[in-house]
Amino acid sequence: MVPFLIAAIVGVALIVVIILIAGGRKGKNSGGKSGSKLENSISKKGKLGTIKEMEKKLAHNPHDVDALQTLGDIYFNDANWDKVNSIYKTLFDISTVHLNVKADIAAQRMGIACFQLDKIDEAINMLMLSAKKNPELFETHYYLGRAFYKKEVYDKAFICFKKCKQISPENTEVNQYVGMALFKAGKYRESLPFLKRVLDEAPDNKEVLYDMAVAMSECAMGDKALKLFMHLRLDPQFGPQACLESGKLHEKAKDFPNAIQDYEIAMKLENLPEPIAVQVLYKCAQCYIQQNNITKGLALLKQLQNLHAGYKDVDALVARYSELNQNQNLQTYLLSGTSDFVALCRKFVATYYKDAFVKVEDVNVASESVEIICNIESNKWENKQLMRFYRTQAPIGDIYIRDFHAKMRDSKCDSGFVATMGSFSESAHKYTEGRPIDLIEKDKLCSILKKINMFN
Repeated sequence: MVPFLIAAIVGVALIVVIILIAGGRKGKNSGGKSGSKLENSISKKGKLGTIKEMEKKLAHNPHDVDALQTLGDIYFNDANWDKVNSIYKTLFDISTVHLNVKADIAAQRMGIACFQLDKIDEAINMLMLSAKKNPELFETHYYLGRAFYKKEVYDKAFICFKKCKQISPENTEVNQYVGMALFKAGKYRESLPFLKRVLDEAPDNKEVLYDMAVAMSECAMGDKALKLFMHLRLDPQFGPQACLESGKLHEKAKDFPNAIQDYEIAMKLENLPEPIAVQVLYKCAQCYIQQNNITKGLALLKQLQNLHAGYKDVDALVARYSELNQNQNLQTYLLSGTSDFVALCRKFVATYYKDAFVKVEDVNVASESVEIICNIESNKWENKQLMRFYRTQAPIGDIYIRDFHAKMRDSKCDSGFVATMGSFSESAHKYTEGRPIDLIEKDKLCSILKKINMFN
């Protein structure tokens, strides 16, 4: 009897071992059947035949693990993401009672399917479950990183891609995502080595090239950034923004001719996005004005008015430069260099006292104004005058007029005037009451400027 029992026990143990080994083989694949078993099944019956057979099994038993895994593999390889999502949801749900289903892979594939279906929150939830169950799955961290990247949660995306690098150090595809995640998170200097590695592998990757240029610009590497932006100016996708950034860097360096060239290249590009077009027109107009080409700058500002009404201060600029364009002396007063401005001020004094003899004694150039001291002689009177000219269009307060009055006393001047392209405050006007000071505001100044002939 005892030998019989021992033999029975050994027999049962052998059966259990055989079942466990068979189950282990069935669940060996990361979520479904092994590739060779699936291929054999499909090669014998064809894909459609295999699908029909598995669907027939599921009709009798919706939790038939073998059928679910076979269909899951087929649909995953075919990128049929709706069916992948449905099948692996079932596999994940039954993984607690079917030990030959790997929950980490079921969650992974469901997460990948949700990502491909743009169900980003669901994708993140499932992929995090997969990572929790098995932290060494490359594809789990890869798609989790991409999901966080798409959600613009760049710090978490970076952590995921960094984990991918730890799992597979030789994988170069992840470098771009690591670099771009750091770039989007504003960690420009840290992103540069990864972006450079991508370009070493794929020099024609224009997106990475553009991001590297921006990162260099943000890291005060303007010269290197400028070369990259200029290289990208004619690119159909990144050209418009590259022209704009290149122009900004040239402007920053006061290189207005090259900035204008950048902006004009942008204007000639096909399908220039309107948000970039308005910036390009605005900045190009300002560059022309900086070069005293009011006519060209004004034409661009008017073009911008038609394209985008009410953009920034364009209406005010058009009004201002339309007036300037009609009065060359006004342009000189506001925009020319110091020597031309001083020459115009001397002519202004001669025109202001047109019936008298003017002898200039001293000219003093300050950062915000020009002062002229002169003797005025006419048939009826003789006077020593102090004149101050401001180029600003901002209102001038009484503190400046008090300073002017003190300068008059120190210079022993009998009287004087202060001229500005703007206006004077009420307190400034009040201070001049009873004092020999005239205040010349914009309208009167422009009227006299129109009478001046700089060639006489």
